[in-house]
Amino acid sequence: MKTIKISFSQVKHKARIFLIIICTFFMHLNNAYASNVKKSKLAKGTEALINDVTIWLMILAPIVAALLIIYFFIRRSAADELDQKKWNNRIVVAIVSCVGAVLTSATLNLIIGYYI
Repeated sequence: MKTIKISFSQVKHKARIFLIIICTFFMHLNNAYASNVKKSKLAKGTEALINDVTIWLMILAPIVAALLIIYFFIRRSAADELDQKKWNNRIVVAIVSCVGAVLTSATLNLIIGYYI
């Protein structure tokens, strides 16, 4: 009698899981039709905005980084030995951040270029 109750509860549990899977499957069957989204003003404006921002970021990031690096070198020259290490770290961070910003904006510009 115990084995029948155990196997009936196991079948009942598996049936519940199966019904949950089937319901989830049918809930995700809705198709999204987005044929006119690319032609909308919002999509074109967003693409143009991202394109312009990435171009300006590729121009401004090295300029700002160069100004910060010059400032950090000036501050490092007036600092003592312990503070010079901090200014050296800040110079390295400025260089890495500049490279990261330029690479990110170039990558975004490249990706957006494929969709225009």
